[in-house]
Formats: sequence, C-alpha cells, structure tokens
Amino acid sequence: MLHDSVSKFRFPSFPLGKLILVLGLLLVPRIASADILKIVVNGPIHTITADYVDRGIQEAQRTHADALLIEMNTPGGMMISMEDIIQKILAAPIPTIIYVTPAGGSASSAGFFILEAADVAAMAPGTNTGTAHPVIMGTTMDPVMKEKLENYGASLMRSYTVKRGRNPDVAESAVRASKTFTAEEALTQHLVEYIAKDENDLFHQLEGKTITRFDGSKTVLHVLDKPVHLYEMTLKQNILSFMMDPNISFLIFAIGLLAIYFEFNHPGAVIPGVVGFIAVLLSLYALNLLPFRSIALVMIVASFVLFALEAKFQTHGVIGLGGVVLMVLGALFLVDGPIPEMRVHVWAALAVSLPIGAITIFLMSIALKARRNKVVTGEQGMIGEIGIVCSALSPAGKVFVQGELWDAISSAPVEPGRQVVVRQVENLVLHVDPAASAVTKESIPV
Repeated sequence: MLHDSVSKFRFPSFPLGKLILVLGLLLVPRIASADILKIVVNGPIHTITADYVDRGIQEAQRTHADALLIEMNTPGGMMISMEDIIQKILAAPIPTIIYVTPAGGSASSAGFFILEAADVAAMAPGTNTGTAHPVIMGTTMDPVMKEKLENYGASLMRSYTVKRGRNPDVAESAVRASKTFTAEEALTQHLVEYIAKDENDLFHQLEGKTITRFDGSKTVLHVLDKPVHLYEMTLKQNILSFMMDPNISFLIFAIGLLAIYFEFNHPGAVIPGVVGFIAVLLSLYALNLLPFRSIALVMIVASFVLFALEAKFQTHGVIGLGGVVLMVLGALFLVDGPIPEMRVHVWAALAVSLPIGAITIFLMSIALKARRNKVVTGEQGMIGEIGIVCSALSPAGKVFVQGELWDAISSAPVEPGRQVVVRQVENLVLHVDPAASAVTKESIPV
C-alpha cells in the first residue's frame, strides 16, 4: 500500500523522479570556472611593490586563477626589489601577463627587466620601455665597476629572455646602451608579443594561444570572458607605499621634529610631543626601506639647532639662513634613489625648509621673550611694585599694593602716605624699602 501511495504521488505536471534528479544535481559540488586575478603596479619599484607582487602570485595560486594580469606603469626603481619580483614571476605556478598601460605610461629601467620576465609581455599604444642601464647612486663608478655592473645586468637579462623566446640582443642593448623602445618597436623587435588598446582587446588576442612556461611546460590560455578580480594592496602596504615617496618621508620627518621642538619649548603640552615622536618613527621606518644616507638626517637635525641659535642671538637672519641651507641640503642628500622619482625634489626641499625655518625661529623667539620677561603674577609678581603706607611702618605696618592691604616690614621707619618699594615677599608679608616720592593722605584707602 505504501508503494502504491508513493508511486501515485505527483507534483502538478512534475514527476517525483525528475524532482529528485534536480535536487541531486543541485547538491553535487560544482567546480567553479577559474578567474583572472589582476594587480596594478603604478609607481617606482621598491620593497612594498615586491611584497605586493608576491602576495598577488600567492593569491592567484590559492584561488586557482587561470592567469595573473599585472598592469604596470613604472619609471623603474631599486635593483634588489626588481630581482625579487623577477624571481617570483619566473617561479610562478600560474601564467603571468604583464601589460604596460595606459597610453603615455612606461616600463623603464627596472620595469623593463620585469616586463621581459613575464610569460606574456604586452603594451598599450603610446607606451614605451627600455633605458635599463644599471646605476649606483651617490658614487662615480670607475670603469671596472661600471663594466661589472653592465655585465651583470646584461647577463641577468639574457638568462630569461632566451627562454621566453624574445630577442636577447635587443634586450641587452637596453641595458648596455640605455635604448628606449616604443610599443611598436618593441613588438617588431620581439621584445613583447602583443599591442592591445585595452584589457578586452588583449584577452581577445590571447584566447586559445599556447605559451611556453619558464620550466618548459606548455599552457593554453583561456582568458576571454573570464571575470577579472582586482587584488588590491593591504592597508599596511598602502600606507608604506605612500610614505616611501622620499618627499613625503622628508615632510613627515621635518614636521615630527618641529612638533618635538614645540614640546621642548612648551613643556606639558604633551600632544605635540607624542605626535612628533610617532611621525619621526614612521618616517625613519619608511626611510629604512629606501637607500637613504644617515648623515643627511644629522644635517636636518642640525638645522633646527641653527634655527634656535638664530632666535637666541638675533643675527638678523644669518644663522637662520644657514639652517635653511643645511635643511635643504640634508633633504636633497636624504635618499639616493636610482631614479628621480625616488629622490627628494628641490621644490619639496624648499617648500618644507623655508616655512619650518620661519616657524621654528618664531617659536623660539616667543619662548626666549617669555623667559626674559619679569613675572607679573603671584608673589614674584609683587617684586618691584610701588605701595602706599597706610599705617606707620616702625618697622611693621600696613601698605596698600595692587588694590589690597598687606602686612609689611620696612628696612627703615616710614610715615603713612609715603611710598615704598616691595623687595621681597615672605609668608604673605612684604619686605619694603622707602621710596623717594610721597602722596597725599586722600590717596590712602580707608
């Protein structure tokens, strides 16, 4: 009977068997199609950039992405960070596509090395690449050192461009002769594989193409109509990347010193001291990740000493001007970046040094004047005040000072109506001396 009742059970126009089949299909785990992970490198190559690319590769591997797309626009950067990125890209378990964009952008210097390391190298129209001659900032290289550095850069470039199927001789010319290539020249001379006007155009060209990975394995790219997920920097990476701009680091360091200087001149303010201490530590942390010179920090600190001396000795701006010059030079020498974007600009050094010099001298002048002025409040404020004798001082009596009657002791007898000068205050008793002039009795308070 139970069998008959089940067999007769039907949904309207939908048999029970079909319902069970649909539910079964819904409950079977589905394998989601892989997506494209994208990261954006826009700015100088440094430690934070290398960390960002490394995390992007790890995320692409974790999510089983079909490919990692790196959109790049960089003037270059630090060689050690560049080498780290190249190693990560060559060892990446998923295909990496580097696309130089937007129009007007570039992959220069270290960016050229990174571009050539990709499984697929592409550029947007109007972009350029090259100028990859290695340099050591802050020193004049002798011929032997220059040759060693060129040979190292050239050998590094050849070591993977050959396996990528690109033109190693042309790539090497960008290292030895600092040659630059437009997108069209790079395509013609086999430095890149594609020129694409945008991301969709690039994916249309790549769809179904077979590429050879660095380990020799073959991979067919399926990237068309796949969702593209942007993998952004973490909050920490964004903050450090912002602070690793040498102009920003110098500004924060100078403002931090100014806040600490203000705290020293106004003890007990607390907030300026705390803010200044944090600012100095943050800037030093960021500078530690850059090729900075410690002597430049000493010069910047010494400039504040000169500002203080200007306020104290009033040399009509001579010492103050020396402080400004010292701060500007310290700023310019602060970071020895391999590219102009990784050094403090002259305009930034002047824009920070001149106002901070003026503010520091002004604050110091106020502090010095306050210390020189006579105290006008409390017991000490009574010293030197003129009082009127209300009852004869012989030697004790009453005097009228600052609108109040005070007990007073005089060094000599003084009659009522005479003026006295306060010399000392002890236990609310005034010690006075007779003054030369006298006043009428009408001026004595009743």
